[in-house]
Amino acid sequence: MSTNVLRTADGWWVLLPRALDSARAGETPFDRAVPVDTKAATTAELIADRAAVREASLSGEVGTPVADLVALSPVTTPCRVVAQMVNYRSHARDSGFSGDIPPAFFRKASGSVSGPGEAIVRPSHVKFLDYEIELGLVMGASLPLGTVVEERDLPSYVAGLVITNDVSAREVQLTKTQFYESKSYPTFTPTGPYLALLEPEDFAHLLDLRLRLSVNGELRQDRTLADMIVRPAQALTLLARFQTLDPGDLLLTGTPGGTALKAPPKAVEKIGALLPPALKWKAFFKSQARNPHYLHTGDVITATISTAGRRIDLGEQRTPVTDAKEDPR
Repeated sequence: MSTNVLRTADGWWVLLPRALDSARAGETPFDRAVPVDTKAATTAELIADRAAVREASLSGEVGTPVADLVALSPVTTPCRVVAQMVNYRSHARDSGFSGDIPPAFFRKASGSVSGPGEAIVRPSHVKFLDYEIELGLVMGASLPLGTVVEERDLPSYVAGLVITNDVSAREVQLTKTQFYESKSYPTFTPTGPYLALLEPEDFAHLLDLRLRLSVNGELRQDRTLADMIVRPAQALTLLARFQTLDPGDLLLTGTPGGTALKAPPKAVEKIGALLPPALKWKAFFKSQARNPHYLHTGDVITATISTAGRRIDLGEQRTPVTDAKEDPR
């Protein structure tokens, strides 16, 4: 079974499962946490000290109420943050793709990583702010160039899983064809709350993980990993052709359908192709202004990833949206 770890300003904590006879439907299965006796300051150092994590989980301590802890991102920075593009069949359909989808990757600045309850801050020039729930793989070992990763090898390279949200400034992404900038503003990668450290037998259950994202209680995204096009072992193999990874690095594995941005109908797309780029994008974003699904100040995004039986449960990420001028920091 996986072990869930939480990070606060005071250090690392192991989550304790709630007693079965006290759990209620829909309630988090974890209600208390025990501090990990470790000097680890980074995610990579914690992964290297799994013995301390196991010791904490078996300590028998009553623990501290999880509700009393303020979770930080369990992925510490700086680190490499790499993401897969158009990696769910449902997202490919929403994006207007047909046929085979070539695997593609892009980088995000690790300065975009933020905590699971921290506000997403929309820059003043961004009008079309979008959400993308993604399963994050946290590396537990180095991935050298040229590595070929088979399914059976995943436990040797991946230490654990986290919830991530690949927040996107769509007008920057589309008009500039600039993924790095559009997805790298501070707070554009909410991460956590939990880092689920996996045991080898847990990897057989990855395809059962269900990604769910709601905005103000309205369900927008809901798919399992079975909808994924390029699965983790193949993704790591493809990435290793040109990119090394180290323990503590983060790979975002794509988002399901249901984002605010969707491809225009084919007829509209053909007409748009005849326009000069400036006019095309002006017309496109004029139509997008009528789309109510983009994020606005005051919205609250709720994201969860878990298997049906909660063998793997990454917790609940709850992030409000605010404008830069209203950011209390």
